[in-house]
This record gives sequence, C-alpha cells and structure tokens, in this order.
Amino acid sequence: RALVRVEAGENWNDFVRWSLGRGFCGLENLVLIPGTAGAAPIQNIGAYGVEVGEFIDHVEAWDRIGGELVQLSNAECRFGYRDSVFKQQRDRYIVTSVTFALPRSRPLRMDYAGVAEELAALGIETPTAPALAEAIARIRTRKLPNPALIGNAGSFFKNPVVAQSQATALREANPGMPAWNGAEGQVKLSAAWLIESCGFKGLQQGHAAVSEQHALVLVNRGQASGSEIWALAERIRETVATRFGVDLEAEPLVL
Repeated sequence: RALVRVEAGENWNDFVRWSLGRGFCGLENLVLIPGTAGAAPIQNIGAYGVEVGEFIDHVEAWDRIGGELVQLSNAECRFGYRDSVFKQQRDRYIVTSVTFALPRSRPLRMDYAGVAEELAALGIETPTAPALAEAIARIRTRKLPNPALIGNAGSFFKNPVVAQSQATALREANPGMPAWNGAEGQVKLSAAWLIESCGFKGLQQGHAAVSEQHALVLVNRGQASGSEIWALAERIRETVATRFGVDLEAEPLVL
C-alpha cells in the first residue's frame, strides 16, 4: 500500500479519479460522491459496499479544545456506519488533511445490486477498478439527481441495521426485501426499498418531494423551506416505522 496525503479542500471525485489513474484501487465504489476530501472521514462516506474508513491511515485536524494540530490514527477516528469521532465531537475538530493507504490491487466489490448488470451492459467481462468506477458512475448519474440542478443532500436516510431475528421475520413477510450482512451478526436493510414500498417514490408534499429517480433522496422543487423538507422526512419515518417496525435515521446533519 502507498500512503497518499490529500488536503481537506480537494474535490473528492477528482481525487478518486486521480487515484485510479495512477494505478491505485479501493476508492472506485466511492466515485462521483459530491463534496471534499476533508468531509469524507467526517461522514465515513460509503457507497456500493465500501466505506472510506477502510482506506484511511490517519487524519490531521485542528483541535479547537487543545489549540493544536493533531494526528488521529484510523482507530482514533472511531469510524462507524456513517459516523466518526468528527461527528461525535462535531465542534472539536477541523479536518486539514487526510492520508489514505491505497493498495495497487485488491478484490473488487461488485456484489451490490445493479453493479454486475451495469458491467454486463458495458460489455465488461473482466472488470478493473477504473471500469468498475465507470459502471458505478453511470448508475449514480441515472439514479441520483444532480444537486447543482435540483436541491438535494443525496441519500437522506441511513440504511437501517436490525437484529438477525427481525430481518428474518421481515423477509418472510416481504419476499424480495433486500438485505446484507452487517457487523456483529446484524443485518442491514435497504432504506430505499422500505420507502418505495410505502409508496413515497415521486411523492410531493408542498415544495418538498421524494425523487422519482431514487426513493432515498429528498429534493427541493425550488421553494421548500427546511421545515417542509423535515416534515416530509418525518412523515416517511413514521410510515415506515408503522408498516415495518423499522426506525429510519436521517443521514444529513440537521441544524
């Protein structure tokens, strides 16, 4: 593995493309995620079965309490599902750079829904990391509205993690419900599937709406206030909880 230091203000997608162009791999599933490199560890961004924390060696940050520049190891970052010490103590650290440990080769993660089909559509039988990135970029472009054109914060809800027993009962009652093995014997469910199954995909409430492209994305049709977006989110959460007994947690930081 090679250590690659990236300043916090660098564009995330540009860095992913740069790393792939120089023969590194690992970040290909995280292509086209909007934002900066410095924001990546804060959220422990993830997509298509990969989380950025898997490839972070350490993070440099300004400690506002200690008044000094500190270096946090991967363990000290306390990465979890869309979580880190930077979210847990959100007023303490200002990320200044991130150092990644990037391999030259590793098994590609292609088991996420739709990825194998996209590779087949591209005529790719033996995928490389850049080819996988291209396939995922095509999927994201189709499914996720461009925030530069229509206001959105990307995936609005985290995929819920439940006990194995609850997942088994839900899948018996709802054949075809997607699920993935999570940490410590738990199971991760698809928030998008739960929301779409409740009939919310494409629904508009005032100026806030659920994207027609992806049920996990809430969009602003141009005039929605923050309270309108949150009211729609709460309606979705309550409906999913009533129907499936599953609690959805918002992914964006709500101020």
